[in-house]
Amino acid sequence: MGQSIMRFLDEDGKLKQFPAKQQKRLLAYAYLAKKFEFDIEYSEQEVNAIIGSWHTFGDYFVLRRGLVESCYLCRLPNGSKYWRNKAKKGDSEQ
Repeated sequence: MGQSIMRFLDEDGKLKQFPAKQQKRLLAYAYLAKKFEFDIEYSEQEVNAIIGSWHTFGDYFVLRRGLVESCYLCRLPNGSKYWRNKAKKGDSEQ
C-alpha cells in the first residue's frame, strides 16, 4: 500500500477521510476493492456493508459509486448484483 493512501486511514485501516484529489481517490477505491473477493456476486446491501465497515465518514453511497465508475466493481444495470472486476486486478494490487 502506497504512502499516499496511509494518511487517509485510521489505526484500524479504515478510510477516515475521502481524498479531495482524483488520483488519491483512485488509490482509495483500489484499497476498498481489495475488500471484495473475485468470483463472488454481492447484493447492493452486501456492498454497502463491506464499504461501511472500511470507512468512518458515513458516505458509502459516494464510495460505492466511485468503485463502479472507476471500474473496480461491476454491476448489473438495475443494481441487483455487483462483482469485483478481474480486469482491474493489477491496478488494485498496487
